[in-house]
Amino acid sequence: MSSNGQVEGDGFPRQREAIKTYATAHDIRIVKWFEEKGVSGTLLERPALSEMMIALMSDGLQLVVVEKLDRLARDQMVQETIIQTLLKQGYELASAHSGEENLCGTDPGRKLMRTIMGAIAEYDKMMLVLKLKASRQRAKAKTGRCEGRKPFSRTPTEQATIKRMRELAKQGFTYSAVAVALNSESHATQTGSVWFPATVSRTLNRRSK
Repeated sequence: MSSNGQVEGDGFPRQREAIKTYATAHDIRIVKWFEEKGVSGTLLERPALSEMMIALMSDGLQLVVVEKLDRLARDQMVQETIIQTLLKQGYELASAHSGEENLCGTDPGRKLMRTIMGAIAEYDKMMLVLKLKASRQRAKAKTGRCEGRKPFSRTPTEQATIKRMRELAKQGFTYSAVAVALNSESHATQTGSVWFPATVSRTLNRRSK
């Protein structure tokens, strides 16, 4: 629920009833509920959504059911980001609302949105590579050498992040689950961005050598 007015109304009971009806009709067993009361924003600003992602990555759950897609997110770009995150991890998303049966399928509008998002991601990646290359060349031209990135452990904040990362790993969290947990707890990477499974893997393996 993105507003307090919805929380105080019939929002949650209505959603639960719709999801229960859908689950019964499709032979789905509901094992856990995730509710956000008067919250809207990105993944990092939504604790219940972060908790749901951690549950998927650590508890063996495979399917998420929402009453309507706009309960997952109102903005379509955010919707697609969450859907793509689920699909890449091998999870499924279903909506109890009639007309939204093909969330992860081949709907033309969603295929177009995914294509656009993929193109933007590829462009951002290429620009980052070019910027890093240009930065290295400038440094080399100025000093005659180009040093690599400093290790992630120089500051007390980075050391605290590594400590938390190790704690989660010892608890059996996968790299994906560790990344979600670090992001939900506002632990930033060395560049100030969010954590990804590959980044977690490199950091942990580098520190263990």
